[in-house]
Amino acid sequence: MHHATVTLDPAFVVGPVRPRTFGSFVEHLGRCVYTGIHEPGHPTADADGFRGDVLGLTRELGVTTVRYPGGNFVSGYRWEDGIGPVEQRPTRLDLAWHSSDPNTVGVDEFMRWARAAGVEPMMAVNLGTRGVQEALDLLEYCNVPGGSSWSDQRRANGAEDPYRVKMWCLGNEMDGPWQIGHKTAHEYGRLAAETARAMRMMDPDLELVVCGSSGSGMPTFGEWERTVLTETYEHVDYVSAHAYYWEENGDLASFLASSVDMDHFVDAVSATADQVRAAGKHEKRIHISFDEWNVWYQNAEPSAPPKGDDWPVAPVLLEDRYDVADAVVVGSLLISLLRHTDRVHAASLAQLVNVIAPIMTEPGGPAWKQTIFHPFALTAAHAKGEVLRAVVGSPTTPTAKFGDVPVVDTVATHDPETGEIVLFVVNRSVDAPVHLEIDARAFAVGSVTEALTLANPDVHWRATVEDDSSVGPVANTSLKVADGRVEGELPPVSWTVVRLGRDAGA
Repeated sequence: MHHATVTLDPAFVVGPVRPRTFGSFVEHLGRCVYTGIHEPGHPTADADGFRGDVLGLTRELGVTTVRYPGGNFVSGYRWEDGIGPVEQRPTRLDLAWHSSDPNTVGVDEFMRWARAAGVEPMMAVNLGTRGVQEALDLLEYCNVPGGSSWSDQRRANGAEDPYRVKMWCLGNEMDGPWQIGHKTAHEYGRLAAETARAMRMMDPDLELVVCGSSGSGMPTFGEWERTVLTETYEHVDYVSAHAYYWEENGDLASFLASSVDMDHFVDAVSATADQVRAAGKHEKRIHISFDEWNVWYQNAEPSAPPKGDDWPVAPVLLEDRYDVADAVVVGSLLISLLRHTDRVHAASLAQLVNVIAPIMTEPGGPAWKQTIFHPFALTAAHAKGEVLRAVVGSPTTPTAKFGDVPVVDTVATHDPETGEIVLFVVNRSVDAPVHLEIDARAFAVGSVTEALTLANPDVHWRATVEDDSSVGPVANTSLKVADGRVEGELPPVSWTVVRLGRDAGA
């Protein structure tokens, strides 16, 4: 049995809980769109062909923003192919994923889906094979009320009111050699600055995301951000961060410490952005849009794209099946994102449906939840108000990748309106429970409103279409309050949410 302590104080505010932390991502990749969010003829489909069961699970997941339409896909995308009469839309080859796209779902359909799902759309423009003019055309189509060529085409296509999209990504992973239209940092930075400047001339209130490096393991990482931000600093609001390095591969201890790597990643990008700010004598501060993150088993068979003359529509791609340990890690990565709420102002779990996703679908059949659904949904539901830095006293556990790391990782939120304190806690130990003591006396805590723990003796248990509910978050009745202190036990390889209510007499 390990012993750990957590101390909370109202003075330890990091920043507000940002709703956009709980974003997701829909790309024209594999079955994310076709037979994912969109399947005409499905028993639950609406008039637009969108699956009602997926819409319901999206709302239950608590997703706030959805990035669209890519991803690698966007760097070869001609958005005009996806508007107007569906029967007249061309089928195009998608070089990014060696697939075909019939363009059945395009801008207007996605906006209707976003409205039905209750999410804010986050659009990406193609700066791989296209440039400033095409970005302006798409912006005009989406945001101008009318009286111009593209805005009037939108109205003719059935959308009288503009979509008023606020967040725009200026391309995607442009430092990646796999990216169509791959560029050097100077080439991309110049193009992004020109695009951002022009887009703001049309709509000055946009929030623009410039591409950071596509991963902290890239040889371009760090210098790419410095060069690109030097070119674009005054014209953008965010720099993107992408990370998929986290997978188990037989080293469970290191895998459970993946949030250590995310912490380092965020700190490095923040430091680089601040160096550019200082060197350029800029007043504003650039923040981070961590708009692609997840556990992804990149070398597994589901990640292999088609080859040769096979260009299928919606092939089975990247359909990882997540286990309990994966869910614990996803929960810990959410802890890291919240802990950095002063710098991470938006994030997108990649992706939403079927493709490395919390939601899975069977064509013509049911939709079901993967294990990673649960920590995301519970964090999105209960993280309110302000993020608090938790002072943790914890033993350490050795890992091959990150050295000795604390057994317990946690972050807390405080809702000033209700007085509720919520802790999100991970026990990284692979074999030992933790006796946890939480000192919340500064908040006059009087009760454990709810405590749920996700764990299982078989950390490799995976949900299936036949059984997605026998293993999930269950009540942790060990957690008790006495005199403003909370004590209880956390099983090994576990993620826990603890909701604490104020003492009624305080």
